[in-house]
Amino acid sequence: MKELFQVYVLHNFGLKLISLALAVALWLAVSGQAPTEVAVDVPIEFQNIPANLEIGSENIPRAQVRLRGPERAINGLRTSDVRAAIDLTGAVPGQRTFTLTQNVSYPHELDVTQVTPTHLQLTFDTRLARQVAVHPRVVGTFADEYTIGNVQANPSVVTINGPRKRVEAVDAAITDPVDASGAVDQTTFVTHAYVSDPMVQVVNPGPIRVTINMQKAAPTGAPHKSE
Repeated sequence: MKELFQVYVLHNFGLKLISLALAVALWLAVSGQAPTEVAVDVPIEFQNIPANLEIGSENIPRAQVRLRGPERAINGLRTSDVRAAIDLTGAVPGQRTFTLTQNVSYPHELDVTQVTPTHLQLTFDTRLARQVAVHPRVVGTFADEYTIGNVQANPSVVTINGPRKRVEAVDAAITDPVDASGAVDQTTFVTHAYVSDPMVQVVNPGPIRVTINMQKAAPTGAPHKSE
């Protein structure tokens, strides 16, 4: 027993004593640190979205997560260590409220003191795709003797998709303004079409060719010929 004591306890006793002192000092330094708090802004993630379902809510805020813990853990914290993720398994059209405080993951050394917003209400709708006409927008200053005869868009329709109710409310897609100033004959411009509703998108957006046919205006005072 004496030999075991000498081998396992007294051997390099000085080094062991120094190691113990360092470990105790480190523990005291860590345990004596005052808690530190930090706020982290993270995007809200949506997981397992059912097929053919759209989020109809236009403005989705970022989540601010306030965390408290040892200073060393706070200093080593990265934004990617904190996540706010909502599982949409089983979601159906309509409104649903989620509690964000139950959907936050973070390092185990820290504690969450606050999540803002606390709740998030989302609107869901089925996805709809349909075709709508393209309405060109023509602007410009024309000579007095000329006026716009007709305007044609090619392609004349585009496909849009998004939440059903919002897609159904769209009458047409419109083009970026086409400046036809000075045109006196047939002129073609290349532009793009869009939908003003930010929740509705143009599927496979491509160039739109807008052809404008100008014609001479009837002289002032000339009789109008009806067809």
